[in-house]
Amino acid sequence: MAKRDYYEVLGVAKNASEDELKKAYRKLAMKHHPDRNPGDKASEDKFKDAKEAYEMLSDPEKRAAYDRFGHAGVDPNAGGAAGQDFSGFADAFGDIFGDIFGASRGRAGAGGGGRSNVYRGSDLRYAMEITLEQAAAGFSTEIRVPSWESCTTCEGTGAKPGTKAETCKTCAGQGQVRMQQGFFSIQQTCPSCHGSGKTIPNPCKACDGVGRVRKQKTLEVKIPAGIDDGMRIRSAGNGEPGLNGGPPGDLYVEISVKVHRVFQRDGDDLHCEVPVGFARAALGGSIDVPTLSGRASFDLPEGTQTGKTFRLRGKGIKNVRSGVQGDLYCHVLLETPVKLSDHQKKILKDFEESLEEGGTHHSPHSKSWMEKVKEFFN
Repeated sequence: MAKRDYYEVLGVAKNASEDELKKAYRKLAMKHHPDRNPGDKASEDKFKDAKEAYEMLSDPEKRAAYDRFGHAGVDPNAGGAAGQDFSGFADAFGDIFGDIFGASRGRAGAGGGGRSNVYRGSDLRYAMEITLEQAAAGFSTEIRVPSWESCTTCEGTGAKPGTKAETCKTCAGQGQVRMQQGFFSIQQTCPSCHGSGKTIPNPCKACDGVGRVRKQKTLEVKIPAGIDDGMRIRSAGNGEPGLNGGPPGDLYVEISVKVHRVFQRDGDDLHCEVPVGFARAALGGSIDVPTLSGRASFDLPEGTQTGKTFRLRGKGIKNVRSGVQGDLYCHVLLETPVKLSDHQKKILKDFEESLEEGGTHHSPHSKSWMEKVKEFFN
């Protein structure tokens, strides 16, 4: 079966902003989350589709590829333009025309004739799962991430102690070799030294000639209050180190917030269901509810119906950027008593008879519904 359009899945336009994408995803996630729809396979599938769509469209690079090539642009198993790498082809033509017209754009390195071999280090991603309470309050923690350190045996040279690297004989230290193909002269990275201009006849056994060894380092990460699911924290310079003096990459800590047993989050607001017995709903009274900062209460008026929502201002989550506190929305869920004794059943029957004697003004919704039914059949 063909996949549905990601924008259609989220119900947004193709020019939707990041905030619109996030809002649409949260709405669908709250509605179709498996914890709220146990055993509902259709709802579970919709939740998965929404999650996949948001993960793709919230990433600028993936979204650009999807907008251009559709699902093939973000499918690693798909062929076509989106799945091909033309970098080698482009490099070759760049070398050809550079040699013909004397261009030297983007080149540096040994002798001024080779391409620069200075590379920025790769970025690292660290997945961190936190609780809703931690997301609301913020906290500091330590994480261990992979890193590279200079090899102490060879002092970072990559050569066996007592030896040293030699000038590459294939490219004479240029890092590039030139190949003649008829009229064209093609310059390529040296296959012997891989562009470094040096070779190591006797590599260090401790690092296999790399000059560095993999280690684990401990970093302190500060999680700001109000952070939301899917957000990430950038730790500059803590990614993979660069090559040949290049700058290091960055570390991105990607946040995943666990599903809470009581609250559902919608941006900076929280929602929860509050079960209320029908007697309490009929008589009214004070209702105690939990919040992330302790207990709170609100007044339940007489005759409250199921589905009624009460708003507790400032009892939500503080916005991670503005610091403005969200609200808590309590949704009344009228609870029907179960496993009644004979005595309790008799009391309820007597109570029901007393309501019937009082007429329909005790049940405004039933009265309205019956009137609609009569109109329908007439």
